[in-house]
Amino acid sequence: MIPGEYLLQDGEVELCAGRERIAVEVANTGDRPIQVGSHYHFAEANPALTFERDRTLGYRLDVAAGTAIRFEPGQMREVTLIPFVGRRHIYGFRGAVMGELSSAPPSNAPEAAQGARPPQPGDSDQGEP
Repeated sequence: MIPGEYLLQDGEVELCAGRERIAVEVANTGDRPIQVGSHYHFAEANPALTFERDRTLGYRLDVAAGTAIRFEPGQMREVTLIPFVGRRHIYGFRGAVMGELSSAPPSNAPEAAQGARPPQPGDSDQGEP
């Protein structure tokens, strides 16, 4: 073996084997292209993307890590999503969840994502994550 050499097995690797998958129709109603990355919390994606946001709480794109899907203006396409696993704590993105997924009601995610921002130093209601 040469240092740094990869020894690959024959066959294909199935990403996220055995995970639940959901299909969602998404339309870009904006006037600019929008890209969503592989590990972005899909429920908090750009508001110009229209889809069933409540269904996507706790889900991300079912694509290889580091890749993204691009939605051109006026384009509609179906995407496949898989759930976040592990502790299922979501922080950042558009600030709609900011903690454990089970503590955020699905109906709250879309409204909170509209214009949400992460807590800032000096915010009076800033708590522990």
